[in-house]
Amino acid sequence: MALLPIRTYGDPVLRKKSEPITEITPELRQLARDMLETLYDSTGCGLAAPQIGKNIRLVVIDTAIPDEEEPKPYIMFNPEWETEPDAEMVDYDEGCLSIPELFCNVVRPNKVAVRFFDINGEPQEIRNCEGLFARCIQHECDHLNGDLFVDKISTADRTMNQSKLRKMAKETQEKLKKNKR
Repeated sequence: MALLPIRTYGDPVLRKKSEPITEITPELRQLARDMLETLYDSTGCGLAAPQIGKNIRLVVIDTAIPDEEEPKPYIMFNPEWETEPDAEMVDYDEGCLSIPELFCNVVRPNKVAVRFFDINGEPQEIRNCEGLFARCIQHECDHLNGDLFVDKISTADRTMNQSKLRKMAKETQEKLKKNKR
């Protein structure tokens, strides 16, 4: 297992639409396990492949509270979600491992269903996902489409955080240029 570096705001890989996975190989299974280890080492509850520089449709999620609950890891290849018919729109302060130290209110459905392939390539469907799990599914799937939670925040929040985001993007771009040398 290995810890993977997490890409930050301003890295172009975070804005690309990810490619579907056509075959779940041993390498992809290992990547998923490494992503889980990276997630557990961080302060997050979800991680999408673009966040570690991979342009593929893979997310890992575990919303269990560390040191209080048993881990409940989900590895999702090619996840797709839909809003449940009885869902309501709710707001919640979201953060992101790729946009450290920034939390903003985001409005999302509170109940979703998700379909995906598990680590063994078996199709799965989970209905009535609620709370943080539902939010995390939506947030991570956004990453697969090149969308970030800051794209969904209010104009007031965007204005208030614009300088932080510009600074982060500039620092990321400088790091990327330095690493290309």
